[in-house]
Amino acid sequence: DVQLQASGGGLVQAGGSLRLSCVASGFTFDDYAIGWFRQAPGKEREGLSCIDRSLDSQYYLRSVKGRFTISRDNTKNTVYLQMNSLKPEDTAVYYCAASDYYSGTSAAGYDYWGQGTQVTVSS
Repeated sequence: DVQLQASGGGLVQAGGSLRLSCVASGFTFDDYAIGWFRQAPGKEREGLSCIDRSLDSQYYLRSVKGRFTISRDNTKNTVYLQMNSLKPEDTAVYYCAASDYYSGTSAAGYDYWGQGTQVTVSS
């Protein structure tokens, strides 16, 4: 049974940091690229970052590049999203997703999705 469990969200003041985790189970983690997405109320889901299965390639949405860092630990079946210098506009539900054939920030390329974790940044 494929599962992606996102955690680490919470309430933080502007300028603060959070580290999100995405723990995977039920599939061969090393064979999958993992992406992070977010969706704010009334807005479309947007791709933030992706790390491919070989760890060679990482992608970032322009608005988070330099503030967010994606990493993965294949020994723990976990991908992290370190978020620094958070802004109120980063407030959203954050999701992780997995794909064995696509590495990028388009939601259409991902087959498996986690349940999401809420990030709220206060001004």
